[in-house]
Amino acid sequence: MNPNTLYPIENVDNTVLLKPLIAQSGVTNVFVGDYSYYSDFEDPTRFLDNNVLYNFGFSGASLHIGKFCAIAHGVKFIMPDANHATAGISTFPFAVFGGKWAEAKPITDYPFKKIKDTVIGHDVWLGFEVTVMPGVSIGNGAIIGSKSVVSRDIPPYAIAVGNPARVFRARFSEEEQATLEALAWWDWSENHLVAAIPLLVSGRVSNLLAYADRNGLV
Repeated sequence: MNPNTLYPIENVDNTVLLKPLIAQSGVTNVFVGDYSYYSDFEDPTRFLDNNVLYNFGFSGASLHIGKFCAIAHGVKFIMPDANHATAGISTFPFAVFGGKWAEAKPITDYPFKKIKDTVIGHDVWLGFEVTVMPGVSIGNGAIIGSKSVVSRDIPPYAIAVGNPARVFRARFSEEEQATLEALAWWDWSENHLVAAIPLLVSGRVSNLLAYADRNGLV
């Protein structure tokens, strides 16, 4: 499959690969790896407008989404550019209304809390209408249940649900997680990826490790 094809499924227009969508957008602070897709019941090409919210750019924060991520309809990434300053007495954003209010204290002088980048790892599944809050990190292989609100970091290979999203269980043992992180199958060549698809879909970690050993991938 070509990772630069906007519509990866023949005759289906409700799913797009995000990397080519963003490449043609001009947006410079959203980064997505190969094969990560977004599905939408209406128009998935509106992802940057409808799903990456408050991305005005002045906070300097970015959104990073890894490879092979599956993003369901209605997932929202909240960017920090609409945060209000909370260090003073009032949280009201006087400066955004211009005039004397802006002259009294320009918006660039407001004591906004510094928010780190939002980072979604590789092979992450974000379920229907998940909300991802600013600055959180979701580890490789994690699954986030429908309508969950992710307001804190989620470790790799965790299944998290709820508001706020809490880890329900781990998908693999710690040893298996370490093996998967070391294998980093999402970086394999196309030939090895195709050959390993049966193992990735229904095999065990030990089977994938054996394949990697046979093919000099570890």
